[in-house]
Amino acid sequence: MKRTVFGTPNLPSLGVSVIPLIVLLVSLPAVIITRGADAVAQTGPWVLLGCALLSVALAFAGKTATRRGLRLGLLRSAGQILPAVPILVCIAMVSTTWMVSGVVPTLICYGLDILSPSLFLMLACMVSAVISVLTGSSWTTLATIGVAFMGIGEVLGYSAPWIAGAIISGAYFGDKVSPLSDTTVVASSAAGVDLFKHIRYLMVTTIPSIVIALVIYLLVGLLGDHTSAATNPGEMTAAIHSTFNVTPWVLVIPAVTVLLIVMRVNTLLVLFIGAILGGVGVFIFQPQLGMEVTHVLKAFWQGTRFDTGVTSLDELTATGGITGMWSTIFLVLGAMTFGSAMIGTGMLSRITESFTTSLRKRTSIVGATVTSGLTMNCLTADQYLSLIITGNMYRGLYRRFGLESRLLSRAMEDSVSVTSVLIPWNSCGVTQSTVLGVSTLAYFPFCIFNILSPIMSVVVAWIGYRIPATRAEAAAARPLAANPA
Repeated sequence: MKRTVFGTPNLPSLGVSVIPLIVLLVSLPAVIITRGADAVAQTGPWVLLGCALLSVALAFAGKTATRRGLRLGLLRSAGQILPAVPILVCIAMVSTTWMVSGVVPTLICYGLDILSPSLFLMLACMVSAVISVLTGSSWTTLATIGVAFMGIGEVLGYSAPWIAGAIISGAYFGDKVSPLSDTTVVASSAAGVDLFKHIRYLMVTTIPSIVIALVIYLLVGLLGDHTSAATNPGEMTAAIHSTFNVTPWVLVIPAVTVLLIVMRVNTLLVLFIGAILGGVGVFIFQPQLGMEVTHVLKAFWQGTRFDTGVTSLDELTATGGITGMWSTIFLVLGAMTFGSAMIGTGMLSRITESFTTSLRKRTSIVGATVTSGLTMNCLTADQYLSLIITGNMYRGLYRRFGLESRLLSRAMEDSVSVTSVLIPWNSCGVTQSTVLGVSTLAYFPFCIFNILSPIMSVVVAWIGYRIPATRAEAAAARPLAANPA
């Protein structure tokens, strides 16, 4: 009987299946090299669309695709990625109104008064981690306190990529270990593991990774020269006070937003309420700006710019609004189309199947899981879909070799949830680079925690710490049955 996937009569060959992936992995770096990292947002959607069409053409040429399979692939990918689009729109609204209402300027002022320059990176990472644990959302953390930290850090003399790396490391640590995080829930569910057992087991690889990251951020702060800041902190603070009404009362807006998140209110609704609260806050806390309702609505759409007399503050307080998010939305839709094509044509199943046919040892199985997670992040451009596919790929294999399901769930979190933000065309990478104003490839080397997590997962598997391996080693001598994709 021929193998079927999503209505596809048979799977394409591995050689054919990897062609669209190779084209993608060659084309996007070529765009970056020739036009710069910022060009990915404009050119990326067309590259992804072209690769999607290529995969469909190859599948039909090889008679391995059906319309039903492509339709089911589209529905599966769209169901995971499309919900991100309205969230992106709300994030754009939040970043605009929180700037105009004085939330971000107030946080910058207080941060400049309180934070020590030498400890800034470490503290930014720690605070982002705490907030992300409490909220369960790295996206919300980065879109709110992350934006404020970017402003504070640049005034203190740090480069934007270092700041973004520290914030992202903290935010994704918190997202990874929080019981309120949707990715944590998806990872544990996909592997069939109790949520809190999954979180406790995560600590074996997560704690060492975040400790190493914090030490590096501390050393950079202690050994770095922060006297070369483009703007004097006192000058920046004076300019903020001359433009905005700095008052602790404005922090009621982020406090209410965080409270809603802790209460597990729907993320989209929380961001929308946060944007509306920011819009109302313009009239309550910043009456000197003389803005009317029509001005706020226009700011939602087009963003804002201020003339404070300090160039760096003008750049810091400038927002793009919803129109500034269009390129990000198009890139997300392009990634969705590519993921749909790879799933619907059966090419994704063929590629993932190749990872599991010759696995025998514990370390190689965990290593393959990590590699698969990274590959899925590249192919599907979505962490949720990557978690589900990787879990389905390996659940049977882990059972066969006597490896615990929580080892699978941990390897998935280490390789999928925290690395999605490092891939330029992944929905997370696209979003965070837009929110923080730093290209994915620029902040990539400085996301210490995110880089260490998949490495630590393989290292701990090799050491064997808290991994009962007796049954796996015994099973290694037995022939491996065909593993369904």
